[in-house]
Amino acid sequence: MIGIVDYGMGNLFSVSKALERLEYDYVLSANPDELAHAKGLLLPGVGAFKDAATALQQNGFDKWLVEQVQAGVPLLGICLGMQLLYEASEEKGNTRGLGLLKGQAKRFSGAFSDGTGYKVPHMGWNRLSYTNGDAPLLQGVPEGHVYFVHSYYIADTDPNEVWATAAYDVDVPAVVGKNNVMGTQFHPEKSGATGMEILRAFAMQTEGEGKKA
Repeated sequence: MIGIVDYGMGNLFSVSKALERLEYDYVLSANPDELAHAKGLLLPGVGAFKDAATALQQNGFDKWLVEQVQAGVPLLGICLGMQLLYEASEEKGNTRGLGLLKGQAKRFSGAFSDGTGYKVPHMGWNRLSYTNGDAPLLQGVPEGHVYFVHSYYIADTDPNEVWATAAYDVDVPAVVGKNNVMGTQFHPEKSGATGMEILRAFAMQTEGEGKKA
């Protein structure tokens, strides 16, 4: 069973429906006790980093998620949920994250080096470029296009923790991970076949080969 963390700021419907399409059992809850027996955890996220970090603290999820990771439970952060895995974000002032991965969220500048501008947020389909195709989320998944919606990207990372990037002025860390902590800056549940295969790869780490679409 996969646990979906409901802290009030996730795209819960689409993530839940994606797991249903893949035919994996899940539990959606705002109570850590109800998620305690999950074999893997999904941390979705939509909105502002500071608001999300505050919500995690208020629900008691901040320390609990760190404890679950330390106990070996796989954790996948999606979009804002991925950014929360990192040390901090500059959004609305410097705000601390869970500190499970090295790096911090910075806003796209909106200006190329030649002075021309580009749109922020980054919204739309971009192609993944693998830096570690043998990473757990990417094995057997072709480099395809996935769907992004974000104004901030992760910078100052450990290169070994970046498994795939997408070009949008900078090389945006798009798939990241270290041991049992993983993240996607894009929305795999909205990213067609490629996104679903990445989500399936995470589910298979928690539930095995048993249930597939």
